[in-house]
Amino acid sequence: MPSQIEVFLNRTRFYDDPTACVADFSRAQLSKALRFHRTMPGYAPTSLVSLENLAAALGVRSLHVKDESARFGLKAFKVLGGAYAMARHIADLLGRDIDDLPFVELASERIRGEIGTIVFATTTDGNHGRGVAWTARQFRQKAVVYMPRGTTPQRLEAIRAEGAQAEIVDLNYDEAVRMTAREAEAHGWLVVQDTAWPGYEKIPLWIMQGYGTLMLEAMQQLHEVPPTHVLIQAGVGSLAGMVQGMVTAAWGKDRPRVIVVEAAAADCLYRSAVTAGCRPVTVGGDLATVMAGLACGEANTIGWNILRDYAEAFVSCPDFVTTRGMRVLGNPLPGDPAVVSGESGAVTTGLLSILLQSGCWAETREALGLDAQSRVLVVSTEGDTDPQRYRSIVWDGQIPSYQQF
Repeated sequence: MPSQIEVFLNRTRFYDDPTACVADFSRAQLSKALRFHRTMPGYAPTSLVSLENLAAALGVRSLHVKDESARFGLKAFKVLGGAYAMARHIADLLGRDIDDLPFVELASERIRGEIGTIVFATTTDGNHGRGVAWTARQFRQKAVVYMPRGTTPQRLEAIRAEGAQAEIVDLNYDEAVRMTAREAEAHGWLVVQDTAWPGYEKIPLWIMQGYGTLMLEAMQQLHEVPPTHVLIQAGVGSLAGMVQGMVTAAWGKDRPRVIVVEAAAADCLYRSAVTAGCRPVTVGGDLATVMAGLACGEANTIGWNILRDYAEAFVSCPDFVTTRGMRVLGNPLPGDPAVVSGESGAVTTGLLSILLQSGCWAETREALGLDAQSRVLVVSTEGDTDPQRYRSIVWDGQIPSYQQF
C-alpha cells in the first residue's frame, strides 16, 4: 500500500454546461427522499457540529462536521439510501408515488399482503448491509447479506441481529458484489447495491438520492449559505457523486469545490482521474485498509461520470490519515465538542488537518483555494460502528499518525 498521500488536481472537463447530467440530484429530486425519511419513526436531522477552535488552529474561517453517528440508531448514514431505494421499489410494485406512501404504511401487514415476499440481497462491508437488513425487517421482508473477507465478526453479528441471513465470503468486495448479483438472479432476489454498472442503475440512483437527505439537512443547518469546500470520502463513489451532483445542480459554476478522498488500497476514482479517461479504472486484490467502508475497487458509473467532470480534486490516503482524523475529532481542542467518528468517517478531517498544518502542502493548499476565508464542510459518515476497532485506534494507538506528511 502507498505510504504517502497522493493528490490529483482535476482539470478534466467533458461538459461545457456546468449543470449537465446532474438533474437527478436537484433539490426537487432529493427532497422526495427527505420527505420520505421524515415519515420514518425516529427520524431527526443529524447534528452539524461547528469546530470553531479547530478551524482557527487550521487557518480557515469555519469547519463544520455533519455527524452521522446517530442516524436511526444505526451509527451510519447508509440506511438513508437503502431504505429509500427499497421503499421506491415497493412503491413501483404498487403503482404508487413514494410521496403517497409513508414509512408506516410500507411497514404494514396490508402492504406485505399485497406485494408478497421480497428477498433483498446485498454485499456490504457493514453499514450498508445493516441498513438494508434493518429496513427489510421493518417492511416484514427478508434480507440476505454477503460480506467480503476481512470483515470483522462484530460487523457480521450487527447485521444478523437485524434478522438478516448474513455470512462472510472469501472474496474481496467487488467479487462479492458480482457473486451477490449471480445469487440474486438464480433465486429471484432483488439486489440493493449502492454501486451501478451497465444495466443496473435504477436502484443505485435511488440510493444516491436517498443520501441527499444529509446534504439538504446540512444546508438548512448552514442557513442555506453554501460552504466553499466539501471534503467527501468515496468507496464506490455513490455518496461523493451525490454531493457533487447536488452542489453542481444547485450552484453551477459557483458551486463549492468538492475534494474526493479515498483509501489508498482502493483508490479507483483517484486512479481513474489520473488516467484522464472516460472509463473508470478497477483496483483489484485484497483492498486491505482499516477504512472498511471505503474498500471498494470498482466505481459506481453514475457517480464516476459526475465526479470526473466536476470534482476539484481526488486524493488517495494511507490509513494513518483516517486514524489521525479519528483522534482529532475524538480529542477536540478546548471549547470544541467531541465527535466519535469511525474509520471510514474521519479520513476527510485527517486529510484537512494535514493539508493545512504541513508546510510541504502549501502549493496544494493554494491550488485548492484553502485559505483564511474558506468555509469547509466534512461528513463523518459513521460513528464507532465497530467499537472494538475504534478503541484500538483512539485508545491504544493502532496505526500511528506520526508519518511524514
